[in-house]
Amino acid sequence: MSDSPIVATPIEFNQSDLDAVRYGSDGLVAAIVQDVDTRAVLMMAWMNEETLKMSLEQGRTVFWSRSRQEVWRKGDTSGDRQFIRKASYDCDGDTLLFEVEQEGKGACHTGNYTCFFRDFGG
Repeated sequence: MSDSPIVATPIEFNQSDLDAVRYGSDGLVAAIVQDVDTRAVLMMAWMNEETLKMSLEQGRTVFWSRSRQEVWRKGDTSGDRQFIRKASYDCDGDTLLFEVEQEGKGACHTGNYTCFFRDFGG
């Protein structure tokens, strides 16, 4: 990892892309976050229309916290920021995928690099 700071780069999008996203009855869509280099799945969180637009415009992941009922930009308090390098939506438009450069210790609030560190049967 380089010592130079990671730079946020807005992700280009158009209205037809936004219109293709299908939100659930709660106004949310699942967002999977993956490390752009290692391809490790880092986390899954929820986005609404506002946080999706914010993420694309700012080039950093911004989510909707269901427990706190508020917008939260990943890393603002922990320093473990995510810089989006590619954003996609699946064939049904009901799941988003963000490939990111992960800064800091990792994505998980437990201190682990990924939220998926527990295996069944392990």
